[in-house]
Amino acid sequence: MPLTFDLPFDELKKYQGINPRPANFDEFWANALQEMNAIDPKVELVPAEFQANGCECFDMYFTGVGGARIHAKLLRPNKSAKPHPAVLMFHGYTGNSGDWVDKLSYVAQGFTVAALDCRGQGNISEDVGGVIGNTLHGHIIRGLDDALQGHPEKLLFRQVFLDTAELAKIVMNMPDVDPEKVGALGGSQGGALTVACSALEPRIKKAAPMYPFLSDYKRVWSMDQGSLAYLELREYFRFFDPTHKNEDKVFENLGYIDIQNLVPRIKADVLWGIGLMDVTCPPSSQFAAYNKINSKKSMVIYPDYDHEVLPGFNDKAFQFMMELK
Repeated sequence: MPLTFDLPFDELKKYQGINPRPANFDEFWANALQEMNAIDPKVELVPAEFQANGCECFDMYFTGVGGARIHAKLLRPNKSAKPHPAVLMFHGYTGNSGDWVDKLSYVAQGFTVAALDCRGQGNISEDVGGVIGNTLHGHIIRGLDDALQGHPEKLLFRQVFLDTAELAKIVMNMPDVDPEKVGALGGSQGGALTVACSALEPRIKKAAPMYPFLSDYKRVWSMDQGSLAYLELREYFRFFDPTHKNEDKVFENLGYIDIQNLVPRIKADVLWGIGLMDVTCPPSSQFAAYNKINSKKSMVIYPDYDHEVLPGFNDKAFQFMMELK
């Protein structure tokens, strides 16, 4: 399996990543989860304008860390065994939870589906600054200057990762959902959030990330791939640290929101999709995380594919989730 721009495949299978892991990483996330668990989520279900036979569709709102109101699409079968399985869906960077209709295949199989809208991205979840909807680009580095001043809890992706875990907790507490039969899936940023959710909520049983984002930042930088999804790393140095005086501290603090440092917590079975020509989320950055997973795992490899639709992977992920039934 030759690669044109990354490590040879045999090296990928052993690669452990180069972005630093903060010394207090475990304490950082223990405190974060304690903060999340102290919140009253004040869950609100509003019947959606979209409805379909065989299911109920809701706009769901809940309160996340920092007091932000977070939105998710919630669909549940109106005739299904109780309790039944559920699947959580996470979207790509700057996107949104997508159309209602693309969740119906799971509902038809008796699943509750919850699809998160990330703070400040393509829908109406509230950004930590208190505005509704899109604040779009720069989310990797949002809060980085605070982190360099000793406050890494200000990193925006800390809050987004916690939103995924809170969504899982809310769904698992629903009376018609079996908390032991919940899966998660998504691609790119959604793949990273699938990983983060499964790490922070270890009751997740099945995780199907596709080419996850937010991994091994320093490796991406060293490959000169600080473009496309990772462009804001380049912009940060150009505008805020042009001589790279704080480079070591920057990557150390990004280590708090680096999924490769979270994956050892995962207990779920993992099905991972990857394209070996992915210049957006380079294979080595993905293997840095995958190689640290200790639970049962398998990888579906597409040697000739970039950061694009991986033919058949969604079907494989669907069948993988059907094992929860």
